[in-house]
Amino acid sequence: MEFLGRKLRHELKYYIHPHDYAALRQRLSAVLKLDGHSVRPDGYGIRSLYFDGPHGYALDDKVNGVFGREKYRIRIYNGSDRIIRLERKSKFGNYVCKEAASLTKAEYARILAADFGFLRKADAPLLQDFYRALAHRGFRPTAITDYIREAYIDEPGDVRITFDKRLAAGINSLDLFDPGLAMAEALPPEKTIMEIKYGAFLPETVRLLVRPQAHDRSAISKYVICRELGIRHFI
Repeated sequence: MEFLGRKLRHELKYYIHPHDYAALRQRLSAVLKLDGHSVRPDGYGIRSLYFDGPHGYALDDKVNGVFGREKYRIRIYNGSDRIIRLERKSKFGNYVCKEAASLTKAEYARILAADFGFLRKADAPLLQDFYRALAHRGFRPTAITDYIREAYIDEPGDVRITFDKRLAAGINSLDLFDPGLAMAEALPPEKTIMEIKYGAFLPETVRLLVRPQAHDRSAISKYVICRELGIRHFI
């Protein structure tokens, strides 16, 4: 499905308990393969720096359930600077679209220092859009999220099943690479976030493995959880 020229996918989210996670993990690992980012059996690390405007567009739009909304973030994997990506995640009802563009470590540092003029003439349209968000809408770094993701892929069905564990929020810095970055637990250890992402339809083989109808869907935003934790920390 496409909307405004963007490829959309379904995204369903659930909080699941440890015994459900263990059962699902056993079933999925027997049939599907792990995501290529995985560096160990329980997955890989994701750390993201989110940007928002002075009026809290990304935060308030999510909380208020606005139909069309977007978030910009810079993401790294496993604490490494080998891959640094700017991402824009747009949501239209129950559908999502994710776009990405690569950044160098030097470019990341310039953005963090509010020296982002170079983005205006970048080759990637997404980087140009990000420049406009920074220059004209006042977007600035607002929150860091950190968690372990265990992801299983069904390539023929364009499906990703992910388990996000040990969600934490950065509370003393807005630099992904700050060696002194302190993290605060954002969810109880027993809570795992499961996300089911797929294209036009969820293949029956995957549906039987995951059984989404057996779990309660939730409107979960790791950004909102960590942003609100950061706000409370500084009150």
